[in-house]
Amino acid sequence: MQAASSFSLSQVLGVAAQRAITEMRKTVQQHVARLPINYFDSTKTGVLISRVMSDAEGIRNLVGTGLVQLTGGLVTASIALCVLFYLNWRLTSITILILGTFGGVMAFAFTRLRPVFRERGKLRADVTGRLGETLSGIRVVKAYTAERRERYVFAKGAHKLFRNVAKAVTSISGISAFSIIIIGAIGVVLIQVGGRTGLVASPLIQIASISTQISEAFAGLDRIREIRSMATEDQEDHERIAAPDVRGDFRFEDVWFEYDPDVPVLKSVSFDASVGTTTALVGSSGSGKSTLISLVAAFNRAKSGRIVVDGRDLSEIRLRDYRSSIGIVLQENFLFDGTIAENIRFGAPRATTDEVMEVAHIAHCDEFVNRFEDGYDTIVGERGVKLSGGQRQRIAIARAILANPRILILDEATSSLDSESEAQIQDGLSTLREGRTTFVIAHRLSTIQSADQILVLEAGEIVERGTHEELLAHEGRYRELYERQYKIELNRFI
Repeated sequence: MQAASSFSLSQVLGVAAQRAITEMRKTVQQHVARLPINYFDSTKTGVLISRVMSDAEGIRNLVGTGLVQLTGGLVTASIALCVLFYLNWRLTSITILILGTFGGVMAFAFTRLRPVFRERGKLRADVTGRLGETLSGIRVVKAYTAERRERYVFAKGAHKLFRNVAKAVTSISGISAFSIIIIGAIGVVLIQVGGRTGLVASPLIQIASISTQISEAFAGLDRIREIRSMATEDQEDHERIAAPDVRGDFRFEDVWFEYDPDVPVLKSVSFDASVGTTTALVGSSGSGKSTLISLVAAFNRAKSGRIVVDGRDLSEIRLRDYRSSIGIVLQENFLFDGTIAENIRFGAPRATTDEVMEVAHIAHCDEFVNRFEDGYDTIVGERGVKLSGGQRQRIAIARAILANPRILILDEATSSLDSESEAQIQDGLSTLREGRTTFVIAHRLSTIQSADQILVLEAGEIVERGTHEELLAHEGRYRELYERQYKIELNRFI
């Protein structure tokens, strides 16, 4: 009978705890995914994974057997005190005073322990994050023979974590020792009551043990509460205007932006980009091209000035509506560990196989996909590691085409392709740009000659603007960049 009841209790509480952990993980993941981009720019991936996966584990001690044991210990100790009070109220009153002291010291000890547990979560997340970066960038690590340096960095983090754990273990041991001293004192006081002292002693030891686990659980939940208190993009969208039909008529009005206070990256940027036109951004590295693109994608918000889309301030338009109208191809394209078809469908999950193959043909993916044994069902590996840079870029282009966006952003979209492949894909991209508002950052200036306007940026400012022919005739910064690149390309064939 006892075995059956024990099994049933463990099943009920165990399943309830795991269900609660799962729900908490789902809630935290959903919240994290909707946080603004700038939060991800300043937070390691490992920290976020720890918040979602590890910190939620603390619920087990709050919902599962830990809480039951704590409650049971408190009830048993309370009943024992009532019995002892009945037998000898004077000695029991003294015992209650001792227990009060015990409770106060325990509360103080766990208040001091909680920050230790919180720091442990942070240290564990940092170590996990660095390890994840090392493994993800293992090719770079090996290329620069940095294995020893990474070993040192990991060891340093692991030792910090060890010192934190050792500190917690020492504190917990001290609490246990103090519990034994108090129980011994109660035993002396209640010597006249004899063996009945054990009625109080046993549950007190249990309470001290379980309270440590619950204190650690609360530390993890504190970290979850911190991240859930951050405002998400969904919360901001409640105050914004619905825009289900974005056309893509842009106007930048005296836009300024900075990552760090008083260090402007964009300065007084103003231009128009009408529906269906292509705007190309040109400039040296660090001139502000990618930052301007991030403002177009609403990844960041202007510090001052206005970005107007279809006659409405972008800051007033719901991000979910706006971003559903955008297709992006970045220089560093991210692929998920799935099939080629799944990655192409990422922006349009319900697309048919024929639609996938059609856009793959436009992006010239079929040239290499057909050589794979599994074709479009080929697994690309984590971050697309099984494919070349050019192959990953073509898949990203096909993904953007399939999404059928009203606004197209191409950030060095063909930088990983050879000249012949780039020329072929440019034909497909030219067709794609028709009727769409397109923003292009191009390394090769020859690929943007057909742009409706070219903006030349330097130190965050637009220093020249016009068509390819107008800027060449102007004999300014654009012509200087174009001639320098032309000489470089010419020297490759000499």
